[in-house]
Parts: sequence; structure tokens; C-alpha cells
Amino acid sequence: MAEITAKDVAALREKTGAGMMDCKKALTEAVGDMEKAVEILRKKGQAVAAKRADREAKEGVILSRVSADKKEAILVEVNCETDFVARNESFGGFAAQIADLALAKKTQTIAELLSTSAPFADGRSVVDYATEFTGKTGEKIEVRRVVFAKVETGFVVDYIHPGSRLGVLVVVDTTDATNSKVIELGKDVAMQVAAASPAVLTRDKVDTAKIEMELDIYRTQARNEKKPEAVIDRIATGKLEKYYEDTVLLEQKFVKDPAKTITTVIAEVAKEIGKPVAVTRFERFLIGEHS
Repeated sequence: MAEITAKDVAALREKTGAGMMDCKKALTEAVGDMEKAVEILRKKGQAVAAKRADREAKEGVILSRVSADKKEAILVEVNCETDFVARNESFGGFAAQIADLALAKKTQTIAELLSTSAPFADGRSVVDYATEFTGKTGEKIEVRRVVFAKVETGFVVDYIHPGSRLGVLVVVDTTDATNSKVIELGKDVAMQVAAASPAVLTRDKVDTAKIEMELDIYRTQARNEKKPEAVIDRIATGKLEKYYEDTVLLEQKFVKDPAKTITTVIAEVAKEIGKPVAVTRFERFLIGEHS
């Protein structure tokens, strides 16, 4: 039997990231063959992943990447089971690789990202790489969702809240993308999205079924309060306006100055620079939430 040296174990650990004892066992099983040992560790990772498949991965990180010209950006969520692993340097490195790849490939969907060949994983797919990493950590690792944003005129601004549990992208459409006032506006809106958690950009994006449900709730509340039937619809419509104010980004009160709405703030900046400015899209990821 080939002698398994400490140098061999260290080399396998460097190659796979697996624990020292796991590397020694794999090399022993592979009779010193490095490539076979790698395969054994990968299979072990897949076995661990299978055992962990039904576990919930609600911890992890939200990461963003923005292109140098600020025209393209991605937001990605990578999950694990515990906060301990989420704060681990190797998990952070794994997630960073996924985020970099997602922007480089301009990934549109999670299915596309999972099937992408990863140069840092010897050409294996992201899903296989995540499976292998599950074996290394002993926890379920899941690349859960990704979103890609692009703008022709203007820029994309990102915001990652300290702790990397919350991330935001905001698309600002303007022909004056380098203006400091517009850049500040983009940052302010990103902070608004993070803090106020809007559901949609404009009220016409609210699902009609949701509107009907809200109106029905308000009507029921009014009847329970013994309001006259003749005013119930008016009361319900009034409460719906408050619902829009809470959930529609452009109708929300500006967190830095509640006397203004986001629409008002954007209009003021546009007037000040003498050019059109519009916020056309936002994305908000909170770790572990249901998409």
C-alpha cells in the first residue's frame, strides 16, 4: 500500500477544501491516488447533500455585483443552515465566486445560474459545486435566487445592509448619470427600498386580486365598526390609498423627509439638474424570505 504522507494530505486539502481527516481517509481508500481521492471526497459531498436535501437553509448572505460602467448588476442569495457557517470565511468566498460568475455571465434566472459551468470549479456546474461544498461544510448549501438588472441610459445602484442579510438594486434612468445629485438620489432610493420594503414600483403593478382582497377587508372592518352602508365603499377606498402609500415605492413617504413622497424627491432632482430622471425598477432580497 502506498504511504500516505502529511504532504499528500495537505495537497488534497488544498485542492478540495475538505477536512484533514477526511482527506487522509480518502487517500487511504484511494491507495494514494490523488484523483481518485478527489472523486471519493466529491461523492462524499454528494452523499452529505442528499442527507441534507430536506433541511431548511434559511441563513446565508445576499451579495451584489455592479459592472464598472454601472449599467449592469446582479443580486444573489446563497443559503446555508446556520449563522455560524454564514459568517465563515470559506462560505463567504464560495458566495463571492457565485456572485462574480453571475455578473460575468449576465445570468437572468436561477436555473441558468445553477447550470452554468464554473471556471473556479474545473468547469463543473454551479449546482455540482454547491453539492460538493455541502460535503465540506456538513450543511445544506443552496444558491437560491438571482436577479439581473440592466439600464441603457442611467445606472444601477446597489446597497447591501451590514451583515449581508438584505440587499437592494435600484435602476435610475437618466442621461446625466454622473451628476452627483442623481447619484445621491439613487443611493437614497436604495436606502428607502431597504428600510421601507415596498412591494411594487407603481400602483398599476399591484395585483388586482390583492386590491380586491384589501377592499374586502376594509369593508368588513367598516361594517364591524357599524358604519353606515352608504359610506362603506368610500371608507374602503380611503384605506386603499393608505395601502398604496405603504407598499408602492413611488408613493411612499421619503424616509429622510416624510413631508415628501419618492415621486416628489425624484421630480425635485430632475428640475434641479434640468434633465429627466426616473426610477424604473428595484429589487430587494431579504435572507430566507419566500420569493
